[in-house]
Amino acid sequence: MQRRSNDKTLHMDNESVYNTCAMALIINVLIIILECIGLWISIKGRGWKIIAYYTQLSNIVTLISSLILVIIGTSSFSAGLRYLSSCMLTMTFLVTVFVLIPMGSSFKKLMLQSSGLYHHTLCPLISVSCYVFFEQHAHTWLIPTVLTFIYGITMLILNGMGRFDGPYPFFRVRQQSRRATALWIVVLVAVIAIISLAIAWIA
Repeated sequence: MQRRSNDKTLHMDNESVYNTCAMALIINVLIIILECIGLWISIKGRGWKIIAYYTQLSNIVTLISSLILVIIGTSSFSAGLRYLSSCMLTMTFLVTVFVLIPMGSSFKKLMLQSSGLYHHTLCPLISVSCYVFFEQHAHTWLIPTVLTFIYGITMLILNGMGRFDGPYPFFRVRQQSRRATALWIVVLVAVIAIISLAIAWIA
């Protein structure tokens, strides 16, 4: 009797794992479609200058991570990329909602129209939820933090040299004090570190 019960439990566990993997696969196919639509809209509007935007970088990482998961399946590598993209997408969503919109950007334009609908709303919500609930998890919290820091420093240098303007207000070092610039960097790095730890803990 005990053996039959154990066999039944094992069968149910295996079925649950299969259903979870199938759901992750289906959702990641949807993510790929949404990311391609958003990327196409962005490229038509700005060309390949979009790579200067953290939003675009986070969504490109998401597209690549979903493609790898769908093509080669679940592995430590694909889980690590999906974790990285989840942290970056969450950062994108939070900065858009709590920084860019309060600083004067249009909620409708950033969240509900054009590429913003895909890259600021749909893809972050769907992709992060899929990672947390249906996928294998990784806990390399330091990687998203370091990469975000490198991105921020790079954009500050380019702005300081006059090679680039923005693309976000807090990178315009010529229009703000050094103290404000340093404070922004500290806050942004702290936020991505908290996001990375939070997603690792929740997942």
